[in-house]
Amino acid sequence: MCLIYVVTILGNFFILFIIYMERSLHTPKYVAVCNIAIVDVCGSTAIIPKLIDTFLFDSQFIRYEACLANMCFVLFFSSLQSLILVALAYDRFVAICFPLRYHAIITNTSMVVILAVMWAIAALVAITATLLVTRLSFCRSIVINSYFCDYGPAFHLACNDNSPNFIVATFGTTIFFVAPVAVIVLSYVCIIFALLKIATHEGRLKAMGTCTSHLLLVAIFYLPICATYIATLSSTIHPNARIINTSLACVIPPMLNPIIYSLKTEEIMSTIKKLYKTMNNLNSHGDIEIWR
Repeated sequence: MCLIYVVTILGNFFILFIIYMERSLHTPKYVAVCNIAIVDVCGSTAIIPKLIDTFLFDSQFIRYEACLANMCFVLFFSSLQSLILVALAYDRFVAICFPLRYHAIITNTSMVVILAVMWAIAALVAITATLLVTRLSFCRSIVINSYFCDYGPAFHLACNDNSPNFIVATFGTTIFFVAPVAVIVLSYVCIIFALLKIATHEGRLKAMGTCTSHLLLVAIFYLPICATYIATLSSTIHPNARIINTSLACVIPPMLNPIIYSLKTEEIMSTIKKLYKTMNNLNSHGDIEIWR
């Protein structure tokens, strides 16, 4: 788990460094990628240290205030990552379906506005959900069956009316999970129809290649969550199995995201090669090459 955290932090900071250094990557798509990297770092920091404390040091206790803070941050960053994947899907949809109007529709300013609205929505829902927990009374068990202060298992322990919490949980699941999946699927249906209109096979492959990294990110983020939900609904899944599945679903994607973008994105790979050549020149000749 410690190795996963280190790789996650270094990998995402490396992506941020590459995008910052290369001016050609200062585009709307990579504004969203930067946001994913930041969310991955912050989300992993909210989850993994507590996981290490729980599983490696067998620490089963947390203060009430710390629990609420942990709940708020985990809800916020996990919700935000889902929304940013929608922003990237929108970027790919416009790029392939309306290529001639792409630069008019998708600008750095418009992408920043979209992402700012997403940050605000995720923060509002996470803070509201957390504040609603403070009105609950816990007169029976105070044991949360999860690897962090999970919102659902926490409010189900309450002795008083928890219907507002249930409403917020349902609303959050809808706008941060069901709706994003539906929008992403719909966008790729439109993309597929647009690809079928391209005359050459090479052109279709080239256009689809620009979506590969995003599709991989979508798969590793949503598929484990979908599998856990389906297993929970269709059969009785052991709580420990659910905890392991959901914890891995939360910590593995942030580690893989920078690796996927490094290996599957041509612009980032060319920038990495450029940086590597620059470092080689510095080591072998002692000459300084100006980064363009």
